Amino acid sequence: MSAVIDFQLNDQAAIEIERVFALQQQYKIELRESTLQQRLAKLQRLKAAVEANQQKIIEAAYADFKKPEVEVLVGEILPVVGAVNFAMKNLKKWIKPRKVKKPVNMLGIDTILFPEPKGSSLIIAPWNYPVFLTFVPLVSAIAAGCTAMLKPSEMTPHLSQVLQDIVEETFEEKEIALFQGDASVSEKLLEQPFDHIFYTGNPEIGKVVMAAAAKHLTSVTLELGGKSPVIVDASADVKQVAERVAAGKFLNCGQTCVAPDYILVHESQQQGLINAFEEIVDQTWLQHSGSVEQSSDYGRIVNQRHYDRVSSLIADAKQSGASVAVGGKENGDDNFIEPTVLKDVPRDAKIMQEEIFGPVLPLITYSDLEDALDYVNTRPKPLALYVFSKIKQTADKVLHATSSGGTTVNNVMIHGMNPNLPFGGVNNSGVGKTNGYYGFLEFTNQKAVAVQKWGMNPLGMLRPPYTEKMKKMVNLMIKRFA
Repeated sequence: MSAVIDFQLNDQAAIEIERVFALQQQYKIELRESTLQQRLAKLQRLKAAVEANQQKIIEAAYADFKKPEVEVLVGEILPVVGAVNFAMKNLKKWIKPRKVKKPVNMLGIDTILFPEPKGSSLIIAPWNYPVFLTFVPLVSAIAAGCTAMLKPSEMTPHLSQVLQDIVEETFEEKEIALFQGDASVSEKLLEQPFDHIFYTGNPEIGKVVMAAAAKHLTSVTLELGGKSPVIVDASADVKQVAERVAAGKFLNCGQTCVAPDYILVHESQQQGLINAFEEIVDQTWLQHSGSVEQSSDYGRIVNQRHYDRVSSLIADAKQSGASVAVGGKENGDDNFIEPTVLKDVPRDAKIMQEEIFGPVLPLITYSDLEDALDYVNTRPKPLALYVFSKIKQTADKVLHATSSGGTTVNNVMIHGMNPNLPFGGVNNSGVGKTNGYYGFLEFTNQKAVAVQKWGMNPLGMLRPPYTEKMKKMVNLMIKRFA
């Protein structure tokens, strides 16, 4: 059985964390020699458990924040099943040691890249996609041959309970264990000297995780966030922009790390874009329900605290001179905020200083592309950047002139859908990459191995006395082989 503790850390909970950690420290040695078939079997068990609990996941997601069923299927179930399938298809190749090229002076020596498990891992997951962002990193840990201790968010208790049930039913605690609780539980877990920590969340907590990991020189993967911009130039099709940005922005009520955060739109396109967003909201929700709030296809902000935060960002923007162009309705009793587009947003408004993580889309106009690029480049590097343009040179300019974890041209978020591409941020928006092979690498030490079979000993010339003849030989090697 997997260890489960009370919501807040207490003495018994602390003892349990230390006990399970010690247990996994022992088992990780055994896992170094785990076979392909053993890892595949574990991945298959995880997949089967998620599929068997699909209805429970759907019901729990609705109970936590009224997430629509299709969004659960697409945003929670599909990524996990897809990650397992991709890992199972490719794991034989990933774990196989492979020879690499060598310099001429190493003739007779095999040089090998040997993937080995880092060992014990900690996965701290957020509340916005609890199943996806707990189990997809776990897929990478299992594929690499690591043990894992999981900490889901306390903000989605129903989903966290389902995760707990799945882990208990599927794994032994010596290999995978789940701990529920608040930040005090995370703090206790972070005191342990793990071999790798995988954290998904915001940059501020990411700094705390990185500082804790530094005490043990533990490697980290930090999947963070930030304000992912959309640049819309004068050539873009505003109906296409509105359709695709709305799909990404209002999914999960805007609570997605790669959701478009704000739009830098050419001044000639702003009104057309606003009209297109109005049409999208009408077609998506209002034609099928009396209001967005009554629609079963629209979720909620996760809790009162986050509702108040997003609502206050809207209020501050309006006080600073912005106005509501689309939507704007709110209901604090239900943590409801309608899909909202703001125009005339001052660049120094509070909503432009922090990640919104809600269904609110500020518009900022520009007249010259360099102005838009300067705005992006003077701020922390985003997790994602999106550009809409019919002109290839413009898209190329944005691609080369900016830095972001990932970029999509003429759409949003789809760069994260290909398991052959790495996913992750840069600097403030993340450290390390995940997705497919790149996630496997995060939990793996790529060990360098050299096997001398025959030929000259490359260390032979390092035996004193160092003669003039030896110096000439070394200089010759520097010129010809280095």
